Amino acid sequence: MQTDRRISLVLFLNRLSVFLVMLLWTLDKFLNPTHAARVMEQFYFLSGVSQTLLSMVGVTELVILVGFLIGYQKRITYGAVLLFHLVSTLSTAKFFLAPFSNLLYFAGWPMLAACVALYSLRDLDTIAVS
Repeated sequence: MQTDRRISLVLFLNRLSVFLVMLLWTLDKFLNPTHAARVMEQFYFLSGVSQTLLSMVGVTELVILVGFLIGYQKRITYGAVLLFHLVSTLSTAKFFLAPFSNLLYFAGWPMLAACVALYSLRDLDTIAVS
Protein backbone atom coordinates (compact mmCIF):
# COMPACT_ATOMS: atom_id res chain seq x y z
CA MET A 1 0.00 0.00 0.00
CA GLN A 2 1.38 3.39 -0.93
CA THR A 3 2.38 5.79 1.83
CA ASP A 4 -0.21 8.40 0.78
CA ARG A 5 -2.95 5.76 0.86
CA ARG A 6 -1.88 4.56 4.31
CA ILE A 7 -1.86 8.12 5.64
CA SER A 8 -5.32 8.74 4.18
CA LEU A 9 -6.64 5.54 5.72
CA VAL A 10 -5.22 6.31 9.18
CA LEU A 11 -6.57 9.86 9.07
CA PHE A 12 -9.98 8.58 7.98
CA LEU A 13 -10.06 6.05 10.82
CA ASN A 14 -9.12 8.81 13.28
CA ARG A 15 -11.83 11.06 11.84
CA LEU A 16 -14.41 8.29 12.08
CA SER A 17 -13.53 7.43 15.69
CA VAL A 18 -13.52 11.09 16.80
CA PHE A 19 -16.85 11.56 15.03
CA LEU A 20 -18.39 8.56 16.84
CA VAL A 21 -17.36 9.82 20.28
CA MET A 22 -18.47 13.37 19.58
CA LEU A 23 -21.73 12.11 18.07
CA LEU A 24 -22.59 10.31 21.30
CA TRP A 25 -21.85 13.47 23.30
CA THR A 26 -24.12 15.39 20.94
CA LEU A 27 -26.92 12.84 21.04
CA ASP A 28 -26.80 12.98 24.84
CA LYS A 29 -28.20 16.52 24.58
CA PHE A 30 -31.30 15.16 22.83
CA LEU A 31 -31.74 11.76 24.44
CA ASN A 32 -30.76 12.57 28.01
CA PRO A 33 -31.03 16.34 28.47
CA THR A 34 -30.99 16.07 32.27
CA HIS A 35 -27.56 14.45 32.12
CA ALA A 36 -26.35 16.96 29.53
CA ALA A 37 -27.51 19.84 31.75
CA ARG A 38 -25.62 18.33 34.74
CA VAL A 39 -22.49 18.07 32.58
CA MET A 40 -22.87 21.72 31.55
CA GLU A 41 -23.20 22.71 35.19
CA GLN A 42 -20.41 20.54 36.62
CA PHE A 43 -17.77 21.08 33.94
CA TYR A 44 -18.67 24.37 32.25
CA PHE A 45 -20.24 26.19 35.24
CA LEU A 46 -23.45 26.86 33.29
CA SER A 47 -26.39 26.24 35.59
CA GLY A 48 -30.03 26.22 34.58
CA VAL A 49 -29.39 25.35 30.94
CA SER A 50 -32.76 24.83 29.31
CA GLN A 51 -33.68 21.92 27.10
CA THR A 52 -34.22 24.43 24.29
CA LEU A 53 -30.66 25.71 24.60
CA LEU A 54 -29.31 22.16 24.80
CA SER A 55 -31.22 21.31 21.63
CA MET A 56 -29.82 24.38 19.85
CA VAL A 57 -26.28 23.48 20.90
CA GLY A 58 -26.93 19.88 19.88
CA VAL A 59 -28.19 20.85 16.43
CA THR A 60 -25.18 23.14 15.89
CA GLU A 61 -22.79 20.40 17.00
CA LEU A 62 -24.55 17.86 14.78
CA VAL A 63 -24.25 20.07 11.69
CA ILE A 64 -20.55 20.64 12.38
CA LEU A 65 -19.98 16.93 13.05
CA VAL A 66 -21.64 15.87 9.80
CA GLY A 67 -19.45 18.40 7.96
CA PHE A 68 -16.43 16.98 9.82
CA LEU A 69 -17.38 13.42 8.89
CA ILE A 70 -17.80 14.17 5.19
CA GLY A 71 -14.74 16.43 5.06
CA TYR A 72 -16.67 19.61 4.25
CA GLN A 73 -14.87 22.94 4.84
CA LYS A 74 -12.09 21.14 6.70
CA ARG A 75 -10.45 24.23 8.15
CA ILE A 76 -13.74 25.20 9.82
CA THR A 77 -15.22 21.83 10.77
CA TYR A 78 -11.97 20.16 11.83
CA GLY A 79 -11.04 23.32 13.72
CA ALA A 80 -14.41 23.41 15.47
CA VAL A 81 -14.15 19.76 16.50
CA LEU A 82 -10.63 20.42 17.81
CA LEU A 83 -11.90 23.43 19.77
CA PHE A 84 -14.88 21.47 21.17
CA HIS A 85 -12.63 18.70 22.38
CA LEU A 86 -9.94 21.05 23.70
CA VAL A 87 -12.53 22.82 25.85
CA SER A 88 -13.96 19.47 26.93
CA THR A 89 -10.54 18.14 27.92
CA LEU A 90 -9.50 21.28 29.77
CA SER A 91 -12.83 21.40 31.62
CA THR A 92 -11.90 18.14 33.34
CA ALA A 93 -8.51 19.45 34.53
CA LYS A 94 -9.33 18.93 38.20
CA PHE A 95 -9.41 15.18 37.59
CA PHE A 96 -5.84 15.18 36.32
CA LEU A 97 -4.61 16.21 39.76
CA ALA A 98 -5.90 12.95 41.23
CA PRO A 99 -5.42 10.61 38.28
CA PHE A 100 -6.35 7.37 39.97
CA SER A 101 -9.76 8.62 41.11
CA ASN A 102 -11.06 8.27 37.54
CA LEU A 103 -8.65 7.24 34.80
CA LEU A 104 -11.33 7.60 32.14
CA TYR A 105 -10.70 11.35 31.90
CA PHE A 106 -7.18 10.66 30.64
CA ALA A 107 -8.70 9.13 27.48
CA GLY A 108 -9.41 12.70 26.42
CA TRP A 109 -5.71 13.39 25.81
CA PRO A 110 -5.12 10.85 23.01
CA MET A 111 -8.39 11.94 21.42
CA LEU A 112 -7.22 15.55 21.63
CA ALA A 113 -3.97 14.51 19.96
CA ALA A 114 -6.02 12.83 17.21
CA CYS A 115 -7.99 16.06 16.73
CA VAL A 116 -4.75 18.06 16.48
CA ALA A 117 -3.37 15.55 13.96
CA LEU A 118 -6.54 15.68 11.89
CA TYR A 119 -6.55 19.47 11.84
CA SER A 120 -2.82 19.67 11.06
CA LEU A 121 -2.96 17.02 8.32
CA ARG A 122 -6.44 17.84 6.96
CA ASP A 123 -5.12 18.24 3.41
CA LEU A 124 -3.90 14.63 3.51
CA ASP A 125 -7.24 13.36 4.85
CA THR A 126 -8.69 12.52 1.46
CA ILE A 127 -11.05 9.57 1.96
CA ALA A 128 -14.55 10.90 1.37
CA VAL A 129 -17.72 9.84 3.13
CA SER A 130 -20.87 10.36 1.14
